[in-house]
Amino acid sequence: MLRIGRITYANCSPIFHELQKQALDEDYRFIGGVPSYLNNMLAAGEIDVCPSSSIEYALHPERYLILPDLSISSIGAVASVLLFSRIPIEELDGQKILLSSESATSVNLLRILMKIRFGCSCSYTVSEQSLDSALHEGAAMLLIGDSALRALFQETDLLVYDLGELWHEWTGLPFVFALWFCGRQVANDRYSEVTRLARLLITSKERACADLESIAQSSSEAEWMGSDRLVEYWRNNISYDLDSMHLDGLKLFYRYCVDLGLLPAEPRFHFLEISQ
Repeated sequence: MLRIGRITYANCSPIFHELQKQALDEDYRFIGGVPSYLNNMLAAGEIDVCPSSSIEYALHPERYLILPDLSISSIGAVASVLLFSRIPIEELDGQKILLSSESATSVNLLRILMKIRFGCSCSYTVSEQSLDSALHEGAAMLLIGDSALRALFQETDLLVYDLGELWHEWTGLPFVFALWFCGRQVANDRYSEVTRLARLLITSKERACADLESIAQSSSEAEWMGSDRLVEYWRNNISYDLDSMHLDGLKLFYRYCVDLGLLPAEPRFHFLEISQ
């Protein structure tokens, strides 16, 4: 039985909805969690396959193989990776920015945008506080996933900056927040199972993208987001593909990470080979 990490955010729901429809219970065990938690589980070998932070792959490319044609990305606004600020983003130089403890890749994207795009040197502190409380301590706060979506739907006087949109306006490229990858040892030891899952995930992606309306009707996120808004989010803000443009965006992200000392070197992409 393969152990599959499931990011417990609305952006992942369509893929897992379809995967669980097609999968047999005895084939897979699903373990839920936020990205930072699942990154640690994957690194420790406590799960086998996961949509995991793209920065986790870059830190340890020798440990992992990327499943092809799959990602959690945006091509423009992502709606669920947001900087809430009391002052304009260009004026954040020297200010403290609070960070969600759930984030990994998004934190580094924020550092790149602030330093290289906006020329701001900021201090960063992880905070478990609510948005309102945190902004008594810092000038801005980064929220991701469902926390960001919930905050976006509330009326606020804060300035809201979408990191996916800022990246795309700046580079013209998609931003890849997460890749699907597995441990190399798992791929070696259980190749047929892992490749079968990889093919099943691609099928799940295709079926999900063709049936978002009905998936939304049975999704728990619709209870607080509304089914129409949920479908709009999946369709307009999330990309599940991993094509050459996505990889170009990922390479550029890694290059900037190296420039800022966030990565020791740009990683090579190592993909799981799927036999036809």
